[in-house]
Amino acid sequence: TVDPNAEEFKDELRKFVGLCSVVKGMKRARLGAVGARPDAFKTVRYSEKLLEASGISVSTLDLSEVFGAANKLSDDHSRVVSKLEEIHAYANVGKAPAERLVLMAKLGIVLGDWMNEYNIDATAIQCWSSLQANYGVNACTIMSMMSEKLMPSACEVDIAGVASMYALQLASGKPSALVDWNNSYADEPDKCVYYHCGNWAKSFVPEIEIVAAEVLGSTLGMANTWGAVDGRTAAGPLTFARIDTDDRHGRINTYVGEGRFTNDFLSQMSGTRAVVEVAGLQKLMRYICKNGFAHHAAMSGSNVASVLAEAFENYLGWTVYHHAE
Repeated sequence: TVDPNAEEFKDELRKFVGLCSVVKGMKRARLGAVGARPDAFKTVRYSEKLLEASGISVSTLDLSEVFGAANKLSDDHSRVVSKLEEIHAYANVGKAPAERLVLMAKLGIVLGDWMNEYNIDATAIQCWSSLQANYGVNACTIMSMMSEKLMPSACEVDIAGVASMYALQLASGKPSALVDWNNSYADEPDKCVYYHCGNWAKSFVPEIEIVAAEVLGSTLGMANTWGAVDGRTAAGPLTFARIDTDDRHGRINTYVGEGRFTNDFLSQMSGTRAVVEVAGLQKLMRYICKNGFAHHAAMSGSNVASVLAEAFENYLGWTVYHHAE
């Protein structure tokens, strides 16, 4: 007989629940693309038809509609005041100017209304440079808040990236984030730095602070880039994943794997950041590069790679590379 109180049984049950959640959720996922993909990010192009074949639909929203709706809201509107209170409760606003926080609040309201109207599960937003040039803030704070509420939001209109985030969230029940495989860590081949400038959910960066994005601000003007969030992820479990569409072969390719966040020293960087360790990292990097995956990956503070691998390959019919050393 099986002991329902045994840890092994509970672990298998959690995996089964996660598997069912991923398969059911991905087969009816509704993703939102907000704005046009930045020209430089050709690596995050995707096939809408291939996604639709798996049950994943994509709705679009033009940034002009976002700006227009936001500008119609008065600064003292009750909804704006309420959203401002939510922002203050969520993060240390630091030196962020009051008028930029108001712009963030209006942006959050408009995006939330659109998601509710069209039953959007997750969004990928054109986070630069139209937002900064034509509206005056970074979207990162609002994206972080949505991801923390289990409404994942990805940068650079990376629809495949936010699909990866959503899958990780379904498997783990926890917020996920989009990351760059940014750079190596010292001379340690199994360690690297995860970075974005940044919009990670508060779960990853508890000491979260709203800042101006230094990298973008150098060209777009620091005053226009308030809204990025700053913080470091502490040591803990890690699952990473990436979903990409392969137009040439008419299939969806994925990779999944596990590692850990570490507390290794990291020099000061403005944005969201982490040091991670993955056994056989160089093997993984070669696979990613040779098979044309985007530079983005999704991450979760959990151990659910086996759940994703089974869901992707056995139930969704996608090609899977399950990384192991």
